[in-house]
Amino acid sequence: KITEYLAQFSQVRNSIIDQLKRTVVGQSDVIEQIMAAVFTRGHCLLVGVPGLAKTLMVSSISQILDVQFKRIQFTPDLMPSDITGTTVLDESSGKREFRFVKGPIFANIVLADEINRTPPKTQAALLQAMQEKEVTASGQTFPLDLPFFVLATQNPIELEGTYPLPEAQLDRFMFNVFVDYPSQSEEETIVSTTTSSYEAKLERVIGGDEIVALQKLVRRVPASEHVVRYAVRLARATRAGSADGGSAPDFVKQWVSWGAGPRASQYLVLGAKTRAVLQGRFAPGIDDVRAVALAVLRHRIVTNFTAEAEGVKPDRVIEELLKHVPTE
Repeated sequence: KITEYLAQFSQVRNSIIDQLKRTVVGQSDVIEQIMAAVFTRGHCLLVGVPGLAKTLMVSSISQILDVQFKRIQFTPDLMPSDITGTTVLDESSGKREFRFVKGPIFANIVLADEINRTPPKTQAALLQAMQEKEVTASGQTFPLDLPFFVLATQNPIELEGTYPLPEAQLDRFMFNVFVDYPSQSEEETIVSTTTSSYEAKLERVIGGDEIVALQKLVRRVPASEHVVRYAVRLARATRAGSADGGSAPDFVKQWVSWGAGPRASQYLVLGAKTRAVLQGRFAPGIDDVRAVALAVLRHRIVTNFTAEAEGVKPDRVIEELLKHVPTE
């Protein structure tokens, strides 16, 4: 039975990748991490300079997955009700009554495009939906249809007119994925394809019910005690400013003002499980935890002034931790 599930998972993965290759050149690591987030009920933040196909990648995935897709273009004047929905006075039935009109958050895939262009008040409208899969408005709570995941994009170099995401908002994202420049050969392929008359036709691969079933399968994948212990030890080693900061390495105490919370430990294990299943393995190993560590931890580590003065970024801290934290 388990072998059949793994074969199904592998088939879905290969089909999605084959379809994405029709529109997206390269970015295989980014695609793998997006799929890992989707199949663990997680959310993904894609960070990269303009023109690296972040939005194209998300819209292509929405066409491949047979689910409802909504795009929200975040702007400085966007209001919370523009995301969650608003109450209107309805007279169509002959009676005057208030009716809630659902906003674009009520979809299976939500693309939050340029999420850091809107003020924190509006960003906070996503918090309840991302964590609890429901929306409270006008005194009523409305459940969201499953599967539900937010794929957000962010431009890291444009500071004017942007609002940094609060730590509470960042913590809701399972992965923070850096989308890098393509290689020269990939860029040549991109230029040749996009300047010709080629039009990709994408096919539906999997529906919402099947996604939910595979998400449940990932939760059932066993993780051994030493894998869980390593994931927790790795997350706890980032906490220089907490009560148990005594267990943090000296370089963490020097560079980090606040570290990752328990949600990071959870996502390290879930990410490792999904990576193992996507590669056709029955259970994750420590290498799977290490492989997802950058994407899970980089947005959960707050560096201090010393780190800023020395040019130390969270990725450098994580790379040092992977060398320092024992695997046994």
